[in-house]
Amino acid sequence: MRLLGINQYLRSIELKRDKIESFSKYPFCLSVIKSLSNLNFHPKVTYIIGENGSGKSTILEAIAAAYGFNPEGGTKNFNFSSNDTHSELQNYIKLIKGIKKPSDGFFLRAESFYNFATNVEQLNREVPGLFASYGGRSLHEQSHGESFFAVFMNRFRGNGLYILDEPEAALSPSRQMAMISRMHDLVEQDSQFIIATHSPIIMAYPDSIIYEIKDEIKVVSYEETEHYQVVKSFLNNTEGMLNILFGKK
Repeated sequence: MRLLGINQYLRSIELKRDKIESFSKYPFCLSVIKSLSNLNFHPKVTYIIGENGSGKSTILEAIAAAYGFNPEGGTKNFNFSSNDTHSELQNYIKLIKGIKKPSDGFFLRAESFYNFATNVEQLNREVPGLFASYGGRSLHEQSHGESFFAVFMNRFRGNGLYILDEPEAALSPSRQMAMISRMHDLVEQDSQFIIATHSPIIMAYPDSIIYEIKDEIKVVSYEETEHYQVVKSFLNNTEGMLNILFGKK
């Protein structure tokens, strides 16, 4: 597998373990952080997956913030803050970049998307016409899923570094499939993605690497992921799985 290409925008991160005073406080107390030294990124698509609370979003947020993105989402030009809840992990990671710089970039996260959409609304009052970059309509005048999808489809221009935190939270299965189609177009335009997700659809992009967090973080194949196996088992034997869940014999 081809990793650490000098032409990719972000090659890897290193945890500055010698700078951490204690691994007993958050976020350093997370099992994945305790065992983390470095993380290499795929030139095209890198997935970070794991159960809720495993630390995947914490790692992704730290990468985005260390790169210069607003921790609540947006481009490097966004500086709004509704509630400073991001961890200090960004101060303890070193980014290893390639020789190329992206001409575009975005940190898209489902958790704080409403705050991002509100900021776009405010900026459009100051700079009329800004909505054109987001599909031509106010993001607040669309459903959560529609506005989230509109940003992804219209604002991402290619030649960029795109960091996505649980994008499936707002998208139907068909929109998730449309998303990986658009991802492929952007990858063909020299883009790089780093994505935290629970969705077996979104993590199906073939030219990628998947890191799964279970205490520590390790590389797994698509079919080895717990997400894929659980969904496949449920769909292949829905009645049987429901009987187990409902405690029926």
